[in-house]
Amino acid sequence: MASGGPESETPVPTTEKADPGTDGAPSTVTEAELEAMGEVLAHVYQYRTEDGYDPTKLFQRKVNKRSLPDYYEVIKEPMALSEIKRKVASQEYKSFAEFVRDFALIPHNAQVYNRQDSQAYVDAVDVKKVLEDELKKLVEKNTITEEVATLPYLGEIPEQEERDDEDEEEEEDDEDEEMEEELDEEGDEDEDGAKPRRRGAPRSRAAGKRDAGSKKDDGKDDPESRKKRGRPPRVDTPMEARIKAIMKAIRKPRNDANKLMVAAFERVPDKSVMPEYHAEIKSPMAMDILKRKLKRKKYNSVDHFMVDVELMFENAKKYNEEDSQIYKDALHLQEEARKTAKLEKEKDDSEFVMEEGRIPMPNGILHNGELWKVGDWVHIQNANDLTKPIVAQIYRTWQDAEGGKWVNACWYYRPEQTVHRFDRHFLENEVVKTGQYRDHPIDEVVDRCFVMFVTRYNKGRPRDFPPDKEIYVCEARYNEENHKLNKIKTWASCLPDEVRDKDYVMDLFDTQRKLKKVPSPIAYLLKDSQKEDDDLPKPEWGAENAPPKIGAVHCRPRDPKDSPPPEPTPSPPPPPPPAPVMPTPTAPTPQPINYNSNPQSGYPLAQAPVASPMPAPTPQPHHVQAAYTPTHHAHQPQYHSQSHSQSPAPHMSHPPIAQPGGYQTITPHMSFATPQPPQAQAPVAQYATPRAAPQYQQPIVNQPPMGYKAPQPVEVYTLNDHANASIPAEIRDQFQQDDQGRVLFFTAPPINSSRIAVREGSALGHSAKFLAAKAKRDALIAQKRKAEEASIAEREEAAKKARLESERKLQQQIDEVRVKAIHALEDQLALATKFDFDSLVGSDDKAVLAQSLDRLAIVQAQALEKKREREERLEAQEKSKQVPITGMTARLEDKI
Repeated sequence: MASGGPESETPVPTTEKADPGTDGAPSTVTEAELEAMGEVLAHVYQYRTEDGYDPTKLFQRKVNKRSLPDYYEVIKEPMALSEIKRKVASQEYKSFAEFVRDFALIPHNAQVYNRQDSQAYVDAVDVKKVLEDELKKLVEKNTITEEVATLPYLGEIPEQEERDDEDEEEEEDDEDEEMEEELDEEGDEDEDGAKPRRRGAPRSRAAGKRDAGSKKDDGKDDPESRKKRGRPPRVDTPMEARIKAIMKAIRKPRNDANKLMVAAFERVPDKSVMPEYHAEIKSPMAMDILKRKLKRKKYNSVDHFMVDVELMFENAKKYNEEDSQIYKDALHLQEEARKTAKLEKEKDDSEFVMEEGRIPMPNGILHNGELWKVGDWVHIQNANDLTKPIVAQIYRTWQDAEGGKWVNACWYYRPEQTVHRFDRHFLENEVVKTGQYRDHPIDEVVDRCFVMFVTRYNKGRPRDFPPDKEIYVCEARYNEENHKLNKIKTWASCLPDEVRDKDYVMDLFDTQRKLKKVPSPIAYLLKDSQKEDDDLPKPEWGAENAPPKIGAVHCRPRDPKDSPPPEPTPSPPPPPPPAPVMPTPTAPTPQPINYNSNPQSGYPLAQAPVASPMPAPTPQPHHVQAAYTPTHHAHQPQYHSQSHSQSPAPHMSHPPIAQPGGYQTITPHMSFATPQPPQAQAPVAQYATPRAAPQYQQPIVNQPPMGYKAPQPVEVYTLNDHANASIPAEIRDQFQQDDQGRVLFFTAPPINSSRIAVREGSALGHSAKFLAAKAKRDALIAQKRKAEEASIAEREEAAKKARLESERKLQQQIDEVRVKAIHALEDQLALATKFDFDSLVGSDDKAVLAQSLDRLAIVQAQALEKKREREERLEAQEKSKQVPITGMTARLEDKI
């Protein structure tokens, strides 16, 4: 909203009627000009857009000061059409120029106060154009001069600051756009026969094109199509469908003036404008309240809804006179609502099946012994990464035509799945709300989880929520169109309607916990070649119905609304000196392990990391504590710690612990790489359980100018229980496992050498033989992948032909089976007929048949004889009724 505009330099016209005896400025308005004022005013009032919309509605009366108190702080000269109409009727204008100035104030004030994308601003532009056209007509008629018809300069229109996506989403929620669209689909028209526009809806051509483009089918191969915002699908229960049918029936009737009867019942009268209404009507009710209550799932039956409908019409009948139009409209609509409700209640529930055969399941879905219902936070299988299930909240539950159970859920992204600035920090276990509402079979729901708003996360935890389930924190929405993270102002607006009014009980902490922010887990993706004016990078998409595989980072200028990164923490005390590097022993070594290879493959062995006396870490994600400095030698990275950005984790303060036998755990790295501390550690993947490993803090070395971070290598980690269980048992048995049966994963292969000469202060590296074999293997993989991509078209064509041939053969088999079935049916029918005949006539069928035929012949002859006799009798009766005319004439002559 604009903060205000410069005051007009033109004088402010008085709103008081001039007194000829005291005012020395006589009126110069002629009768023709006074008549022209009325014509201009009437034409503006009567103007409608092509779709029948009235752009003058917002400007017919002055803004209510109680509703918008800041309006009069911004607008110093408020004006309305009603004020101009009053001044014209009382002939207060001294000149036509005063009339033009007052009229010009209306669109000017609206453009100063409102945003360019608001409905008021668009309507103001339309009113201004109509005014200019009407004044131009008066100039052509020589009623006024062109100088008088020119709109005066009233000040600059302030520039509009960029609108926050959060505000837009909250406005959409407040206006219940989804319900408006659904009820406007059938027959909700204005007096000109056109569907009305919702307040705030765009009407420009550009907006129309944008809306049209958003309705295109998403392309499966177009990653951009997956970023388009969606909404949960319509899944109405039979009761909700009946209520919507009643509301649509109320919206259709028109009165004798061809006005929609429902127009007077759309909203409750403004209390400041009609205080007497609220003094008499204690329980106001209107259509917008009915729609809001229906959307919020407040009705439990059609009768419950009809109570509010009856209240709405009874209020109108109580307040208005019996001979008024509103009273008559209320009577008609009340009868229409009762009639429609009766018809809808008589219908069977089967008549309200949704599109595509969806059957709502408002009470939830029972699956695997658990009830999954709207509002539940869940983990959903992520086809791109089983270790990072999708965090989502259920919005809809239904059953399809084949009996399959489905949920529609709103996705929440993890930080590494978003596109953000490289130096952005996130809360631990943070997720962000997206506009992705996706359908999933109930089988894809993995487990329960919970998402708490940031204002509650540090105060406690939900009561009775299992301690082994994940709990996330959320404080922002993610806009995938412009890759912006906007803080959430109202958490209720992010929840389904069914649970917005419900709260959960918490077990509070003794003291509020301090929220800690950590660097971006993908900051290391930033390249030295990236610049501030580069285009935003794109995330890497994978499977169709899954979040991005990985997001991206950029170094574009910081948005003024974004909070700066956390202040650097004080430098930690100097770390203890590292233990001396011991020579690497030759194989075999104590407790040998391999690098996830088959034990029978003969792969070289390496020293296994042994658990230290430190407490075992919990299976929570560890955050990056190292910075990544790209080098210019064979793409070899250099890792070092970055102590100034974040304080080290508690376990980082432990000095290195020697392994049994006097050997240290050493993480191998690429040969000829920049030396790194042997105890460096990388972040553990989400849902991974890190193994204990010696670590220590290293001072800053060669701090990069950008200050971004990279993951430190770890020794070994495991998957979470669900991902580990998804690996077949026969596969798990081929690899090393911990005491809980989880497969061990190592971040580096074993050293391919039995004896390695280690110089003082240098770290171990791969042999040239290993690097050559690795390069050869990578080349073979790239060649194979290229060949597979080249043959995709051929494989698709072959698959298409095979599919068509299979369908043809299937159809042929179906036709053959159909012919056989018809023949078999004929045989069965003949046998059944013969059996029935035998059961009726007995075994001596020939004699019985002859007797039956003889009896039939006798009966037929008797019937023919009776028919002949009847026809003769009828013929005789007809003859007896006839009298010869000639005979009658002769008898008459004789009498004469």
